[in-house]
Amino acid sequence: MKKSINDIQVKGKRVLVRCDFNVPLIDGKISDDNRIVAALPTLKKLIADGGRLVLCSHLGKPKNGPEAKFSLAPVAQRLSEKLGIQVKFLEDDNVVSDKVREGVNALKDGEVALLQNTRFRAEESKNGEAFSKDLATLADIFVNDAFGSAHRAHCSTVGVAALVSESAVGYLMEKELKFLGEAVDKPARPFVAILGGLKVSDKIGVINALLEKVDKLIIGGAMAYTFFRAQGYNTGTSIVEEDRIDYAKEMIQKAKDKGVELFLPIDTMITKEFKADAEWQCVDADKIPDGWQGLDIGTKTQELFTNALQGAKTVIWNGPMGVFEFEVFAQGTLSLAKAMANLDATTIIGGGDSAAAVIQLGFADKMSHISTGGGASLEFLEGKALPGVTAVQAK
Repeated sequence: MKKSINDIQVKGKRVLVRCDFNVPLIDGKISDDNRIVAALPTLKKLIADGGRLVLCSHLGKPKNGPEAKFSLAPVAQRLSEKLGIQVKFLEDDNVVSDKVREGVNALKDGEVALLQNTRFRAEESKNGEAFSKDLATLADIFVNDAFGSAHRAHCSTVGVAALVSESAVGYLMEKELKFLGEAVDKPARPFVAILGGLKVSDKIGVINALLEKVDKLIIGGAMAYTFFRAQGYNTGTSIVEEDRIDYAKEMIQKAKDKGVELFLPIDTMITKEFKADAEWQCVDADKIPDGWQGLDIGTKTQELFTNALQGAKTVIWNGPMGVFEFEVFAQGTLSLAKAMANLDATTIIGGGDSAAAVIQLGFADKMSHISTGGGASLEFLEGKALPGVTAVQAK
């Protein structure tokens, strides 16, 4: 068990909080503030307890040093609105400087400051010592509440934790570890995992690990077409990872050996063009013609997968069933979201595109937990230690 913010005394202390404010921006404006909202319980608790908060986060992937389009200024403004207090934006392209230190040291109990994008410093992603030391000069206590970045050993997630005398996880991180941890270590059964998305290669470790734990494994999304080829089916122009076909064959065999029920699509929605209003048809899995590509599971598969979920007590879902951004190819993802919403079970959405799909389709409030970390949740499910979690002190 990791030390939580309930276990620490923060009054009068400078608390460096690693948040996940990697929000989407359109023309400099935040288009989705879910990650900001998710951070509020932790921040409100630390403010109420009299901490002097110094928030940090990355945003996007600036490749050429500081870039105005990746500034956290819009986050400071939105956060001020959500918290009902002024969040002081300590804007400095070096992230930490003498002027920033002055700003931090001038904070009173319950006040909040936000640093500039941590990735404006090249050392951030390399976990460079100099930047970790700079961050540590701003903190008496370090709190990591950024599960979405916990699988990365960066200065703001790992390096600084080793240099501050006390560390803890925030409520968001604590919730992630509880739901995902219990699902992996002691799931209520039957335990069903659903995997979709683009590539088998992204989920190799997860498929392998889950076949050791689940009662049923459902595979859809673009990655299913590699499994089609493993069964000898023609796949037209569908996305197939040629170098993963043998792996798919191995996983089909492993499921049999382990007594895990493996569900693959039995029909698929196909089109000749990748666009929202393209001509389409639904065909059996082994009947995809040349020149056509699969973009969603078919109607018979929707029924198959929905029935496979009945009676489940724990369900983890990572990756959509089709191109949910196009309405006609969102039906597979929608059918699974509906089925999960009606279960009497612990239902966990593993971040990334599956989380975006469930939120977009209006089922967010029907799930037990929606993870804020796509890559982090996958690595956690795979059984890997997450550096950003390991770095925090145990109780």
